[in-house]
Amino acid sequence: MGKLFVMDHPLVAHKLTILRDKDTSVKDFRELVSEIGMLITYEATRDLPLTVKSVETPLCQADMPVLAGKKIAVVPILRAGLGLVDGVLRMVPSARVAHIGMYRDEETLEPHVYFCKTPKDIAERDILIVDPMLATGGSADAAIAEMKRRGCKNIKLMVLVAVPQGIARIQSCHPDVDIYCGAVDDHLDEHGYIVPGLGDAGDRIFGTK
Repeated sequence: MGKLFVMDHPLVAHKLTILRDKDTSVKDFRELVSEIGMLITYEATRDLPLTVKSVETPLCQADMPVLAGKKIAVVPILRAGLGLVDGVLRMVPSARVAHIGMYRDEETLEPHVYFCKTPKDIAERDILIVDPMLATGGSADAAIAEMKRRGCKNIKLMVLVAVPQGIARIQSCHPDVDIYCGAVDDHLDEHGYIVPGLGDAGDRIFGTK
């Protein structure tokens, strides 16, 4: 089964609390999403392989560790996932960016992919799917399935806030996918919002509510 990694760090906890505050401005909310995304990326990339490079320091020649050229693609789920991209790219500037968009069936409430644009070599890359919230898990499930249809094998999911229901769905449907999150909240309300949560992340990132 895929592992669940919950950030146990004072900076993440502090920034998430500000993020949750309903009076936090759009500007601050957007910046905090990016900052927390950067911090979670630090943990999500912990297993990147290293190789050795010979460098000339001011004092001597030395063999030092460098990334082994692993190819990465960050895949935001539109639209709220866009808020996390900048933070990821600040940590991994060489990553490519794919985009996946979905609409929700009004009868089944299940998401359907309507747009997916990826680098041509997407199947050769490690995939980091990003979205602020893991609620029912429907969108993340569909995004992971779409990446697998395109030949991707090493996939991780990164979110700011999750609930047990969404975590269970991903671990059941995709036991090979690790989940990285800033916090695990209590439950979903009758409208499908995470409680205590932080509201509609997309509206708060883009100022559309």
